[in-house]
Amino acid sequence: MPDLDWIRKLCLSLPDATEDEPRPDALCFKIRGKIFTGMALSDGRFPRLTLKAAPEAFHDLLEIEGVSPAPYVGRYKWVTLANSNILPAKELEALIRQSYELVAAKAPKNKSKKTAGKRSKK
Repeated sequence: MPDLDWIRKLCLSLPDATEDEPRPDALCFKIRGKIFTGMALSDGRFPRLTLKAAPEAFHDLLEIEGVSPAPYVGRYKWVTLANSNILPAKELEALIRQSYELVAAKAPKNKSKKTAGKRSKK
């Protein structure tokens, strides 16, 4: 089951990914300083997830119960999953990897892993 630890392990396995806690109840994963996945820690083991969707998949994802446009950034094709169990693990992994790739393609190339995030945990 894709729980908080499963998501953290997946996100940090991606090249140059870092972890950041901008607020006590939020956990973000970044590539070169740009967020590709965010979670609400206050939700417990199966948190809400926010990630970037491919433009061609955005509307299809919104057809799934529990998936909605992300507050403030939905117009940029970001979605929020009500919890990490909305989709099967393989589909969620594919979405996280796709979000990573979409954000990495536009992230500044000059930021290294050491300067992109506040900390990196394993």
